[in-house]
Amino acid sequence: MQEYKLSFGTIVVLKDDLAEVIINEGVVMNEIMVDLYHDFLLSYLKAPFSLIINKKNSYTYTFEAQKIIANLKEIHAMAVIVGTDAAVMSTKTLIQINESNNWNIKLFRTRPEALEWIESLHEYSLQEQH
Repeated sequence: MQEYKLSFGTIVVLKDDLAEVIINEGVVMNEIMVDLYHDFLLSYLKAPFSLIINKKNSYTYTFEAQKIIANLKEIHAMAVIVGTDAAVMSTKTLIQINESNNWNIKLFRTRPEALEWIESLHEYSLQEQH
């Protein structure tokens, strides 16, 4: 497990194809930050990869960033940990804006639930390949 501090948050690489993303409190994610985020994911993870988005902090996105934040074909699945109703609402808005991208995304209240779902998908995809 490797932890990387970026200007906007922390990315913890849990496995070669799984990372947990924690954006810092008060950050406004813009297109430049999203580009850095995408570059990091593509450089440090093996595709297809999954993400756990831990929304334990409060942050926002510019509209341009909202449209591109998770639009990497290499992303297999995203489990979003939402601890507050505000986090649920903002995540649902983000999903709606990107409805045409058909993200494999699910919201969870706890980290163990999110991890369990991601790992169940991973096991399924491994079985699928045999």
